[in-house]
Amino acid sequence: MPTSPSPPPLITVMGVSGSGKTTVGAALAQRLGVPFADADDFHPAANVAKMSAGTPLDDADRLPWLQTISQWLADHAATGAVVSCSALKRWYRDILREAAPTQFFVHLDGSPDVVARRVAGRPAHFMPASLVASQFATLEPLGPDEAGIALNLGLPVDELVARAYTAVTTTADRPIHVNGKEGPS
Repeated sequence: MPTSPSPPPLITVMGVSGSGKTTVGAALAQRLGVPFADADDFHPAANVAKMSAGTPLDDADRLPWLQTISQWLADHAATGAVVSCSALKRWYRDILREAAPTQFFVHLDGSPDVVARRVAGRPAHFMPASLVASQFATLEPLGPDEAGIALNLGLPVDELVARAYTAVTTTADRPIHVNGKEGPS
């Protein structure tokens, strides 16, 4: 069984809305024994109102939000931490790495149809299903030089957590990138 990494990991569980970031991120944080935060909780009221109205955020909306998340991660460098955050574009991830350069990304990737069904099934959330297509249009997968792994969001949560945990704990000394998705199509 792998041992816990040293120094403690800083992890962003990323993907489009409805991919399972919060569920997987919280479970991964619990398994690692580190704090967890949902990036949705860092959105200012104006961003939430915009998305609730069915309007996608633009980069100007996202920049201060991403900087706040990056700082939260940096503040937890001594303890390690997991955050769930869409981190859809490479430059968004670059902003997240500015204050927390050692961060590892777990990309929950999958079919737009599956994600749209999930989002439609959670009516109390501020992100409407009508914005799922815009999220997929914005999404830039992890690059080969980015520390991270892509996992098929269709896998059971326990399996996603186990695979993410293994990737994080076995790559503490050297970041890896797994091209393509792991798991069933």
